[in-house]
Amino acid sequence: MLHQRAPSATATALQPISLLSLVLAWGCVASSSPWHTAVAPPQDLQITDPGLLGSLDIEWKPPSNTQTSNECTVKYKCEYRNTGDREWKVIFTRKLKLRVGFDLSRTAEVKVQTLLKGWCTNDVEVQSEWVYATFRVPLQGKVESKVQDFHCVYHDWEYLKCTWQPGILAPRGINYGLFYWYEGLEHAVQCDNYIQHHGINMGCVLQNLSQAEYKDLSICVNGSVAATLLRPLYATLHLHNLAKPSPPQQLVVSMSAAEELHMAWSPPGGQTPPQCLEYEVQLAEEQGEAKAAWVSMSIQVETTFSISRANQSRISCVRVRGRTNNFCADEGFWSEWTQECFSVSRKEVKQLFILIPIILGLSSSLLIFTLIGQCKKRSPAGKPLHPLVGC
Repeated sequence: MLHQRAPSATATALQPISLLSLVLAWGCVASSSPWHTAVAPPQDLQITDPGLLGSLDIEWKPPSNTQTSNECTVKYKCEYRNTGDREWKVIFTRKLKLRVGFDLSRTAEVKVQTLLKGWCTNDVEVQSEWVYATFRVPLQGKVESKVQDFHCVYHDWEYLKCTWQPGILAPRGINYGLFYWYEGLEHAVQCDNYIQHHGINMGCVLQNLSQAEYKDLSICVNGSVAATLLRPLYATLHLHNLAKPSPPQQLVVSMSAAEELHMAWSPPGGQTPPQCLEYEVQLAEEQGEAKAAWVSMSIQVETTFSISRANQSRISCVRVRGRTNNFCADEGFWSEWTQECFSVSRKEVKQLFILIPIILGLSSSLLIFTLIGQCKKRSPAGKPLHPLVGC
């Protein structure tokens, strides 16, 4: 018969030591595993002004200990804003340089971090600490010297019209200038078509901006006068959000036999893309001497609209306007309303207009026959009336 040998005292004493060794060994392996790789932040973050009216260059260098093998991907997350903005704008990139737009009248804030992902992180994205940088141009002049009521409209996607008013502290004899830049231009360009009032530049018209659509359009309005520093105005515009079309064309209103009011119109002229338009239809009805308020009946992309005219009043007046829809812009300006008031009469009124000429014609004929009969009675037998003698 076989007998099991009892473990020796030495072996029993070594078991805790072996277990401890195993745990320590596993800890060493885990700590050296690439799946627990940390990543350092970018280095030497800088913001520079290339003189493009608010488009600043953001540059940095890669972290010193980043693995760049094929199994690891290094990206950067850049967030930026102007001081006072509630939200950060975000860009993910593998580049080491970006050019983004800021309002130079306020401090530019930028932060960047390194993102590492791949085999070295077990395909889990590892993020570094943030690095920060700020930039601000030296401010000249008082705030009250800056132009006021700056306003721009992109008419018919053809030309941009910007207007402004002089600053409160702007002295007499001031000369304003508008400069602009967008990606694709080598340098900032000055307006060549100013709107003047009493010899002072109060606005500017810019044409041929199709290359600037859906890009940042950087604007600066500055003023100069002898021995006086004036605060410049900086703005970043997006043309598609400033678009204002002309009113719709060829509005036709008709009434069907079933008393249904039908409207049809054509898109406005100009360069506004037809697929980028939506329309608002308004209808008003006169009720005796009182005229009801306009009521919005529809906002749609189609160029036709119909409505049943139950309980209709005598006359309905229809008008239409358009603007850029949310497929092409975040916002925009409504066009003016169609100028004329297109009226449609009731069916009963139409029938009355048809009967009036018939009634007038019958009445005239009856009156003529009556006069002829009376004339015959008053004339002597066999003697016709003199042509110049009337009844």
